[in-house]
Amino acid sequence: MGTNVSHAPSDKNQFLLAFKGTNTRVPVWFMRQAGRYLPQYQALKANCPLRELFRNPELAGAVTLQPLEILGVDAAILFADIMTMPSGMGFDIDFMDGRGPVVKNPVHHSSDLRRLGKFSGLEHVSRTIQLINAVLPESISLVGFAGSPYTVLTYLCPKHQRMMFEDPKTFHQMMELLTANTIAYLKQQQKAGIKAFQLFDTWAGSLRHEEYEGFVLPYVQKIFNSVELPSIYFLKNCAHLFDLMDQSGADMLSVCETVDLAQLKTSKGIQGNLLNTMLYAPEKVLLAEVKRLLTAAKKHHRKYVFNLNHGVLPDTDPLKLKAVVEAVHAFKWK
Repeated sequence: MGTNVSHAPSDKNQFLLAFKGTNTRVPVWFMRQAGRYLPQYQALKANCPLRELFRNPELAGAVTLQPLEILGVDAAILFADIMTMPSGMGFDIDFMDGRGPVVKNPVHHSSDLRRLGKFSGLEHVSRTIQLINAVLPESISLVGFAGSPYTVLTYLCPKHQRMMFEDPKTFHQMMELLTANTIAYLKQQQKAGIKAFQLFDTWAGSLRHEEYEGFVLPYVQKIFNSVELPSIYFLKNCAHLFDLMDQSGADMLSVCETVDLAQLKTSKGIQGNLLNTMLYAPEKVLLAEVKRLLTAAKKHHRKYVFNLNHGVLPDTDPLKLKAVVEAVHAFKWK
């Protein structure tokens, strides 16, 4: 399979067209749509630990593709983890159910930087992407992703916020190293065939405006300026940081429930922001909220992709997600 993949959107690919604002209906996908809430995923995982599931291209590809047929979404999100890249940097990382990634050899001091460098050994990610693209229709895009340097660092360094103030030189060295590796990792995914990427910044929203601007934003900007693909920046708890988020360089901003779509002022595309716990509500209540969000997006944002405020929760009913997809697709956009 070749590696020179065209990234021009076809007239059927509503997801990629949304980056230009030329889509005829609203595209929809869900963060964490590939995985834990699906019985089909649980059946695969019953015989394979999560750490191995990530590293098996055939199984990881199967998990990535499951939501397409089950839910009817407009994009596939690569089945991997935000800690996949640092696992190739020499960090011993285990993926624990209910706990997330556990780093067994974290960074504690500046001297720990000596054992870290460029990542390697992640060829299985490229193979997974190639296998997925071999069967994806032209109308569906494969979205790659990476964790943002700051969010990854929160797992790699238990005292990262102390380091930020006590030893800012080492903090910036870590961020520079993670940024360089993140760019290389995304370019590896690009070469393998992803059509867009999302940078996940789950924890930077815990910072004040000042710290985000000085310690996070420059690295995020460097990533978006270095990878030439349609791009999405997800920042959880983003309301107080949205003005800086808007300067990230991403083509589309994926916003959480802390913001009102009708109040956002930006020329960027917007993705979001259905509260994931709304999926527990009666279907009538859920679909009323979906319509409210779509109506606000239509009025205020020419470039828009429907998604959640964060990831699908493990005990979500897949039928609720399918109902959301059908409602989004039925909404009159043009």
